[in-house]
Amino acid sequence: MASVLVVDDEDGVRTFMAEALELANHTVDQAPSGEAALAKVARVGYDVIVTDLKMPGIDGLELLAAVREKLPNAEVIVVSAHGTIDAAVEAMRRGAFDFLQKPVSGPAELQLLVDRALERRNLRALADGARRASPGDGPALTWGAASMQPVVGALEKVAKTDATVLLVGESGTGKEVAARAVHRWSARSDGPFIAINCAALTATLLESELFGHEKGAFTGATAQRQGRIELAAGGTFFLDEVGELEPPLQAKLLRVLQERRFERVGGHQTLSADVRWVAATNRDLGQMMRDGQFREDLYHRLAVFPIQLPALRDRKDDIGPLAETLVRSIGAELGRPGLELSDGARAAIEAAPWPGNVRELRNALERAAILADGDRVDAEHLWLDPAVAGTAGAGAAAVLDGSLEELEKAAIERALAACDGNRKAAAERLGIGVRTLYDKLKRYDIS
Repeated sequence: MASVLVVDDEDGVRTFMAEALELANHTVDQAPSGEAALAKVARVGYDVIVTDLKMPGIDGLELLAAVREKLPNAEVIVVSAHGTIDAAVEAMRRGAFDFLQKPVSGPAELQLLVDRALERRNLRALADGARRASPGDGPALTWGAASMQPVVGALEKVAKTDATVLLVGESGTGKEVAARAVHRWSARSDGPFIAINCAALTATLLESELFGHEKGAFTGATAQRQGRIELAAGGTFFLDEVGELEPPLQAKLLRVLQERRFERVGGHQTLSADVRWVAATNRDLGQMMRDGQFREDLYHRLAVFPIQLPALRDRKDDIGPLAETLVRSIGAELGRPGLELSDGARAAIEAAPWPGNVRELRNALERAAILADGDRVDAEHLWLDPAVAGTAGAGAAAVLDGSLEELEKAAIERALAACDGNRKAAAERLGIGVRTLYDKLKRYDIS
C-alpha cells in the first residue's frame, strides 16, 4: 500500500487511474493540473506520482523537476499520448521511473507499474542505509528451556500478523534477537529491519534520527536527511529501551502509531509510516504510568501483544548450549575457531546466576577466551563478578583473587611463553596489535 498522487487535466482519465489504484488498496489523491499537484506535494510526502506529460501551464517535465527537488525519494510515472514518446523518454532520462502510453489498456497495467515503482523505492531506501535482517534461520532463541517454549510460540504466532509487539525483560535477555525473529518470520522479511536505542541519544538527536529533518531545520542541518522510520518502509522498526523516551517524543510517537503519518523535523510534508512496530523495555512501564512518566495511551498502542522474556537464570537448560555457541563465535572472532569449553568451565557457567543475563555471559566468555592459552577454556579462566563467584566453582573464585592488571599481565606472560617469546605471534594470540603489546610490556615491566 502506498500514497499516490494522480495528475491529469482530463477528468475522465484522472478518475479512471485513481479508481484503479484505489482498488489495489493504495491511498490516492488527485490533481487536475501541475500547479495543483505542486500545492499537494508541498504538504504530503507521496510515494509515487503518476502524471500526464502534456498539460496547460506546468507540464509533466516541469512537475518532474519540482518533485525531484521536493520529494527526492518519490517515484514518478509519466503518462504520454501517441506522438509524445520522445518526450516520455526524455522524462525518464531526467529521473522518471517509467512511462505509460495513452490510452491505458486497463487497471492491471497501471497497478503493476506502480507496484514496480514502489519496489524500486524500497530498494533505494535499503541502499541509503537500512539494515536488512540477517539471512538464514538466525540465532537460536532456545535449546529446550521450558520457560522459553511459550515465548517462542507467541513470537511465531504474532510474526504472521502486523500487530505491534512489546518485548519486556531484564537487560541482556535477548530482546533484539527476539525482535529480529519476529521480522524474519513475518511477511515483511524481505524489507529492512531498522533498530534504534532510545537511551543512546539525546532527545533532540533522537527526534532527528526517528523522523529525519529538512535542510536548515536546525544548526548543522546542511541537507535534507531521511529518518529511520522512513528508511524502514516495508519492513520492521525496532524501538529499543522505549521507556527512556522523553514526554514530548512520546506524544510524537503516539501520533505516528495512531495515524501512520509523520513529518520530518522542520518540514511540512506528511510522510507515510509503512512499518511494523516492535518495542522493548527493561523498565516497569506500569509503574512509570502511575508516576506520570509514561503516557498510558502510548503504552496501550505499544502493548497490543506484550511478551515477557525470562531471565537467563530461569532458562537453566539453555545456559550450557548457549555458552558453547557463544564461545565458538568468540573463538572465530579471535582467529581460534576450535575454541571450546572444558567440562569444568561448563559446570561453573551452569551454576552461576548471571544477573546480567546473556550479555554478562558473553563478556565472561570473551575474557576467559583471552586468558586461555590453547583451544580450551577452563574454569580457572573464568573471571566472574563477585556476586557470581560464590556459586561459580573454585576455579572462578581463584581467578577473582587477582586485580584486572594482574590478570592481564599473567595472560601476556602466558602468551609469550606459548609463542617462545615471539611478540608478533603473542599479540595475534591475544587479539591485540603489536604496538599495544609493546606498550603493555613496558607498563608491566615484562622483559
